[in-house]
Amino acid sequence: MEKSLHIDPNKCTGCLQCEMACSYENYGQFNLAKSRIKVFNFEHAGRKVPYTCTQCSDAWCMAACPVEAIKVDAATGAKVVSEATCVGCKVCTIACPFGTINYVHETGKVQKCDLCGGDPACAAACPTGAITYVDADWTGLDKMRQWAEKTDTQSRVGA
Repeated sequence: MEKSLHIDPNKCTGCLQCEMACSYENYGQFNLAKSRIKVFNFEHAGRKVPYTCTQCSDAWCMAACPVEAIKVDAATGAKVVSEATCVGCKVCTIACPFGTINYVHETGKVQKCDLCGGDPACAAACPTGAITYVDADWTGLDKMRQWAEKTDTQSRVGA
């Protein structure tokens, strides 16, 4: 069964534990700037919302990569960036409609959520259960895919 991150913004307190866990898991340091998940602060609405890669089934980032540096992890279904292959052209950052791929100046490469190999640190660190790792069927992933298909302009190019 495919799994994905489920985010419930109603449970988020903005504690940033998810960002700290992510940066520590991937870089061995607590540095929010290096996190692959971000908590957005919507002050007017009084809401905090964690946001990261949705692991689209038809990943536009993967299709756009000219050197095929983004591959599907067979075990998790995550679209993973191979740092050894990535040339840092940033085409994937432009292709991603959700803005969840980031360029890292120190490495000259891009980074995105890779689901921590199937044990997402952000979900484990979230004290309120705002971020959980559950069966994809339950998360509404199919609804997100349907929405993404509606925004696909490829089929209208020749019309």
